[in-house]
Amino acid sequence: MSGDKNDIIIDVKGLRTAFGDNVIHDRLDLQVRRGEVIGIVGGSGTGKSVLLRTILGLKKPDAGKIKVFGIDFDTLTPDERRLQERRWGVLFQEGALFSALTVAENIQVPYREHLQMNNQLMNELAGVKIAMVGLRADAAGLYPSELSGGMKKRAGLARALAQDPEILFLDEPTAGLDPIGAAAFDELINDLTSTLGLTVFMVTHDLDSLYATCDRIAVLADRRVRLIGTMDDMLASDHPWIRSYFHGPRARAAAPKVK
Repeated sequence: MSGDKNDIIIDVKGLRTAFGDNVIHDRLDLQVRRGEVIGIVGGSGTGKSVLLRTILGLKKPDAGKIKVFGIDFDTLTPDERRLQERRWGVLFQEGALFSALTVAENIQVPYREHLQMNNQLMNELAGVKIAMVGLRADAAGLYPSELSGGMKKRAGLARALAQDPEILFLDEPTAGLDPIGAAAFDELINDLTSTLGLTVFMVTHDLDSLYATCDRIAVLADRRVRLIGTMDDMLASDHPWIRSYFHGPRARAAAPKVK
């Protein structure tokens, strides 16, 4: 369900990012509403993941302002920033699991870093998160090398949810999954969003995921957000890239069938 249109949880204004002389974003504006699932799409080199990393503070913007939870993070002390960052969770494309840790131990990393908990409580909480993402209980003791691609995604998601975040950032969450696994992951995101009241910021190229999960879609083109709106808005656009993407051969396969 879409969030209140007046309740902005991520506010990006006039963003400019560059790597040397290569300008990725210029005067980019984006507002994300609390409680919505927003999909970020665009062609190769348009800076989808760069935008995500810049919002997370992993890349410093060259110009512009970013507010999350109504807060300009540039004004915070390191301790204040770490406290606010506990309010979001991130699933990077490859899951970013620590190979030397079990699934349970990966989920417990935020607990060990930020909280003082005994082992029993950490094990219990890890078990809850493992069940929440649809993994078997015995997955807790497995190492990443023992997991399938889909299981790695779910284990990474469990860690992203460890501290009960308000915002969930997903970077190409269905990349590398077969169609059945990708559809199951889309369904999981829908269930978690509804149950937990999450705001989801999802970078994706997967048209099926856009149809299945997103309230709105933001298209990156020409170094900024060229269009933001519903799937109907995307289908009605005459922008060349948007039209090619949403009306191409793969788009027809993803579109709901008309009876």
